[in-house]
Amino acid sequence: MPLSARDLGASVPEAALVVTLIGIGSLISNVPASLITMHRGERWAIVAAAVWCALAMALGGLTGHFGLFAVACFMVGMSQAVFSLARQSFLTAAVPPAFRARALSTLGGAMRIGLFAGPFAAAAAIHRWGLVGAYGVGIVALLAAGALAARMPELELEGAEDVGAPAPGLGTILRERRRVLLTLGIGVMLVSAVRATRQAVIPLWADHLGLAPSVAALIYGVAGGIDMLMFYPSGKLMDEKGRRWVAVPSMLIMGVALLATPLAQGATGLMIAASVMGFGNGIGSGMVMTLGADHSPRAGRAHFLGVWRLMSDLGASGGPALLSLLAAAATLGSGIAVSGLIAFAAAAQLAYWIPRAR
Repeated sequence: MPLSARDLGASVPEAALVVTLIGIGSLISNVPASLITMHRGERWAIVAAAVWCALAMALGGLTGHFGLFAVACFMVGMSQAVFSLARQSFLTAAVPPAFRARALSTLGGAMRIGLFAGPFAAAAAIHRWGLVGAYGVGIVALLAAGALAARMPELELEGAEDVGAPAPGLGTILRERRRVLLTLGIGVMLVSAVRATRQAVIPLWADHLGLAPSVAALIYGVAGGIDMLMFYPSGKLMDEKGRRWVAVPSMLIMGVALLATPLAQGATGLMIAASVMGFGNGIGSGMVMTLGADHSPRAGRAHFLGVWRLMSDLGASGGPALLSLLAAAATLGSGIAVSGLIAFAAAAQLAYWIPRAR
């Protein structure tokens, strides 16, 4: 999408800005996504999101108008919010609590596998058909996802007391769950800020060291591969030992790796720091979704998860913004170091507020 924006005549800052519309679209669509999921069910919410995103990809790949391309980016973000919430809500209801963390960490792992494999498929398509080929890969994947979702089973109501009872509104959920949102929810915001910052830290520090783009990509890919491999062990540990056994070490490890990154003076040092970051992020696969599922009410679950995702997205937006601000006002190294301290703050928040039984 950044390359498409540049082809349409956008400057580098404009291309970066228009791609952030994906995140903005997701951010402001989390609560509406909960309404769609509540009224239409998880299965049809996922199908609708797949179709909507496929239309967005078609618009983005075929339009020659920069304004319409920006609309397509925003549409992708909207569908992302519905996808994420409906999948989490479905697994929360469908999987027994004793296996919940494994299920949700596997969902996180599946997403990581897709993020790892997708660019390779897109690269092959771009080599054959140009940039439009990447959009074709996206459309095919989305339509396949929609077709699979259409075959998902409908979930039964979990108790007779739910039958005929109106679901609580968003305001009721906010009042009843405000303590969780203002305590553990803040921890989740910090986790998301650290995770989003990590994605920017590796290429930025590689550029600071003057490494070739191919070397930076290799380092990022190795870190992503380590991240991708850790999802199932983390879920199993969360189910058998408790959530804090994964959540707290994940943030501590990422904090140490972030603090070590500015000390890296070459490719080897950055590779080690990035690999440790990938390990820390990987063992935390699914933990934000699992914590949200643990505290979501049976009635009004989609509303709660929509607000939970909103808080997570706020953190994911704020982390890189803070890094950018500190890098501009001071140095990139200081900004990365502050991100490491935020990881320690997240670990402390999670250690204190995650219930001992979980």
